[in-house]
Amino acid sequence: MNQIPETSISMGNYVVSPATHETTNGQYRASFSVQRALSKGGYCRIFRFDQEFASREAARIFAVTQGWLETCMARPALA
Repeated sequence: MNQIPETSISMGNYVVSPATHETTNGQYRASFSVQRALSKGGYCRIFRFDQEFASREAARIFAVTQGWLETCMARPALA
């Protein structure tokens, strides 16, 4: 079985690291972490999902897509 590389992806000011995890029933779950690319302070958020996928590649695509949405969505300005 080929292992799909789970490398970090630069997305603007952030680095997204997708990951997949095999469940006990042979399905896969997705997760990703987000870190600031050029920050002196520590910023890291981890997102885990309950949805299960039939393949590792499907879970990885979901993680990458969710990471992209998290880093690229416009945030409302704080008052």
